[in-house]
Amino acid sequence: MRFEADDGFPLAGTLFEGDGQKPLILISSATAVPRGFYAAFATAAVKAGARGVLIYDYRGTGDSIRPRSWSKRIGMADWALHDMPAAAKTLDAIALGHPMVGVGQSYGGQALGLSGISDRFARYGMVAVMSGYHRGLDDRWAGPRMFLLGVPLSLLFRDMPKWMRLGEPIPATVFRDWARWCSMPDYFFDDPDLEETARFAKVHTPILSLRMTDDPWGTERAVVSLMKHYDRAPILRRWISPKDAGSSIGHLGFFRSRFAETLWPPFLAWLLDGTEFTAGSPPTQYV
Repeated sequence: MRFEADDGFPLAGTLFEGDGQKPLILISSATAVPRGFYAAFATAAVKAGARGVLIYDYRGTGDSIRPRSWSKRIGMADWALHDMPAAAKTLDAIALGHPMVGVGQSYGGQALGLSGISDRFARYGMVAVMSGYHRGLDDRWAGPRMFLLGVPLSLLFRDMPKWMRLGEPIPATVFRDWARWCSMPDYFFDDPDLEETARFAKVHTPILSLRMTDDPWGTERAVVSLMKHYDRAPILRRWISPKDAGSSIGHLGFFRSRFAETLWPPFLAWLLDGTEFTAGSPPTQYV
């Protein structure tokens, strides 16, 4: 399906509908991850009783192609400030007033705080949501790849070349925003031009924060650094290991079909029914 953000940018999404009457689910993806990556999970959610599930591509990514006539700069914050609210509005129209829950992977969890629509969600599941500050990661090459290679390349191309292996191509302007935030100790909270970070203090939505212990980017310190800003939301934190899942998971693996029988059922039960999430274990210490 096609729909527009409030500033007129055309966005692409895929809607999964079912006969169930459990909440609608909006899935907001990680950076450079196309919406199709979440299709199997969306199908499983409908089978579990979700009224409908919407997956979508942020502007300038996937099928949300920049129109030739579009002259405005595409920023990474636009994904949260314009695209996510438009997707929620589109999903809402499927069944007006029906309960809605959200899922955010990596950037998709950061976007909740910036979006200004957190009160629309009865619950929000966050998977590998963390600060991108490069010194908080366990990938020692992340900084050099981003700052010494990525930023110079972003000045030469309109969209980041796929051979950089970032995932799907993203606008070069988005990459530069991302790199700037990743250079800041408190990530985008240190950006004086991003006043919408103040919205984090208004989030009261119950959150389930899942960290994968074999994720080199979603380290404990990186997850703690981001989630501390959701300081008025009730948060349930669970750390999931490869032993818990039956296989390695990493940063993006949670939504791969091999976890349809292990990780997805308790996650969907929490999202759709509010059932206690017991997979994994609580962090041994929390700062």
